[in-house]
Amino acid sequence: MRASRPLSGRTVVVTRPLPEADELANLLRRKGARAIVAPGIELAPVRSASLTKALAELSDGAFEWIALTSPRTVQALSEHLSPRDVRARVAAVGEGTAEAFRRWSRRDPDLVPRAFTTEALGRAFPRGNGRVLTPRADVAPEGLEDALERKGWRPTRVDAYRTRPARRLPADARAALRAGDADAVTFTSASTVRGFLSALGPMRGNPRVVCIGPVTARAARDLGLHVHAVASPHTIEGLVAAVERALTRRPGH
Repeated sequence: MRASRPLSGRTVVVTRPLPEADELANLLRRKGARAIVAPGIELAPVRSASLTKALAELSDGAFEWIALTSPRTVQALSEHLSPRDVRARVAAVGEGTAEAFRRWSRRDPDLVPRAFTTEALGRAFPRGNGRVLTPRADVAPEGLEDALERKGWRPTRVDAYRTRPARRLPADARAALRAGDADAVTFTSASTVRGFLSALGPMRGNPRVVCIGPVTARAARDLGLHVHAVASPHTIEGLVAAVERALTRRPGH
């Protein structure tokens, strides 16, 4: 039983936004953890002339590529277009984004980098001189567009969804953090780190900080957190494995 439920008796706070948090929380529960969902951010759709114009151009074949950086960008496409309207090659950051695109479009992405980061996507992109559509979160950094320009492409960035910090954490999360009962806190983006800390009141204990990838880990360290583990690969399953490592590691390791 211990081998199949290695997180039994552990409490893990999940800061991923809804509804995406459910997948991570359920995986942790299968490992025996008490998973408390405490979204650090809220995601909201975008209705803008620039997004409407870019998606119309996509369906007209004006872009050579579209770069999808999260499952939420796939959802944004599905709210405005049909799969046949994606008249461009598709690059996806990570298997989670790739699988979301497959489920919606019934086709495989044309490019998925081995490392699941936007930096890796920029490195993996071929050289070219056409247009690339990059629908992003409003708070996403500019690095991907810069990398594409260095490869000769002309990126068009549009906000596909907006990110708002959580105003308040759920009561069960606040109680666990204030009592020192939280064994670990997971972060899946830099914005979840910032939103969680902005909504966080007094916290006791020393919960392990576990991040999905290097960009998230860098944001956590910049805000004064000690990062105990980083997922490898940078997937939800990899994050669960990183929680296991962080909570079973011997003191001093």
